[in-house]
Amino acid sequence: MARFILEVRTNCNDPEKEIEYNEWYNNIHLPDVLETPGVIRATRYENTDPTEGEAKFVAIYEIETDDIDSFMDTLNSNIQKKREAGRMNDLLVRTHRGLYKQTYMLSS
Repeated sequence: MARFILEVRTNCNDPEKEIEYNEWYNNIHLPDVLETPGVIRATRYENTDPTEGEAKFVAIYEIETDDIDSFMDTLNSNIQKKREAGRMNDLLVRTHRGLYKQTYMLSS
């Protein structure tokens, strides 16, 4: 089975609500995305020294699938259903989204 990562860089559009944003992202959004078959792990990081215009947060979703196009269709559909159910947050500003296929892995 092929492995991918989906990298999503984001900012909170209201710095005074960053705690609320992170709580939503960690406790609502990540679990919602993990419901998508093929997502095996979700991890978030904070940029410790972002420059102006650069994302402060990044989420890395690890994916296993043999059909990435079908997976992405399912993921986008699931996120749309969550949006319609009121589970998305207006504080989210996505600055970048990239999909990467694993080509090599070395571990100790």
